[in-house]
Amino acid sequence: MKKLSAIFSLVFLGTFAPSALALAASPAKIDTGDTAWLLTSAALVLLMTPGLALFYGGMVRRKNVLGTMMHSFVAMGIISVQWVLIGYSLSFGPDVGHFIGNLHWLGLNHVGLSPDADYGATVPHQAYMVFQMMFAIITPALISGAIAERMKFSTFLVFMTVWAFLVYDPLAHWVWGAGGWLRNLGALDFAGGLVVHVSSGVSALACILVLGKRKGYKVEIMAPHNLTMTLLGAALLWFGWFGFNAGSAVASGALATSAFVVTHIAAAAAALSWMLTEWLHRGRPTALGFVSGAVAGLVGITPASGFIGPMPALLLGVLVGIICYTAVSLKPRFAYDDALDVIGVHGVGGTFGALFTGFFATTLINPAGANGLFFGHPGQVGIQALSVVCAWIYSFVVTFIILKVLDLVMGLRVDEEEESIGLDLSQHDEVGYTFGQ
Repeated sequence: MKKLSAIFSLVFLGTFAPSALALAASPAKIDTGDTAWLLTSAALVLLMTPGLALFYGGMVRRKNVLGTMMHSFVAMGIISVQWVLIGYSLSFGPDVGHFIGNLHWLGLNHVGLSPDADYGATVPHQAYMVFQMMFAIITPALISGAIAERMKFSTFLVFMTVWAFLVYDPLAHWVWGAGGWLRNLGALDFAGGLVVHVSSGVSALACILVLGKRKGYKVEIMAPHNLTMTLLGAALLWFGWFGFNAGSAVASGALATSAFVVTHIAAAAAALSWMLTEWLHRGRPTALGFVSGAVAGLVGITPASGFIGPMPALLLGVLVGIICYTAVSLKPRFAYDDALDVIGVHGVGGTFGALFTGFFATTLINPAGANGLFFGHPGQVGIQALSVVCAWIYSFVVTFIILKVLDLVMGLRVDEEEESIGLDLSQHDEVGYTFGQ
């Protein structure tokens, strides 16, 4: 009984007691405006995951709409619990060898309501924790677009959980955690170009190579079943992305304003450049192309949003729209089945944005950042390139190993009959549309 009592005190009282003390001891240190903005931003980022569910759900065939959307919704449950129990401690806890956080913050122990100097000096520590939780939620959900219409739901749940432990948490610590080696090196990633988009895009590539193509790929028509749903999802993503990027300033001031402004500029420019490139290439502008370009622009600006000004953001948007459209258009040539273009948009867009930051970053925008090549520091390009290479290699190798092990233990794919009838019925015993029946 004494041991059980000690465990209860450590896990529960240890979590909440510091919060109560902090609330009483240091209310003057908390800026209510900064806290309100960060909590609002956390809600905006959470909204992006249902937005992603709509975005992805509209692009698959009707028989797979619920199964595809469930991948995003279930992440909101699993990753939230993982983050509270251990994920936040591994990602942002006290450093161990510049690679990972320790378990000092297990179960949010010592993560209270007073500010933490490393993660927001004017907001409660729990506000920063829950903001970062929303990033951890959407990242594995992004990967699901590459394996849509063919992966077992049970295996996806295990994959997502293990992937969060072994890929997302270490990479978040490298880039954002106090003591992380890429952070110490000077790598710039304001809101997740490396941690969210490169990791998800490269992991998607590993998933595609291990799972293989969908049954009937290049034989059956696999056109999106509901583009109006996809456009609605894109609108929610664009809206939520202001919290994603501007919220990463962790304060409601000039830096948040700058990140907000360049986020919109890049998205608008990329939407237009993708649409115009497609129009020239295929003879027609499409609604899917416009919103895909907007998402590519949002991905590209993510790492740079806190370091560059409006005109570089406009240039970034124009270039990333063209580059990501080209990457997606090359899918048939390389014969890989990236169902919803995770590699071409998130992998390529995140990589380009991280490298672009090394050229145009300036301390005139963010004194805590660094100058890039065009502001007198050419070495920043090399730092950005190294960080991209490391994120690519680590994410791909670890994800590949996870998938191979899961394939041996529980299998990755549904069988041919289940794939033919669709994941909605075979995995969930539901259908997305009844049409009055």
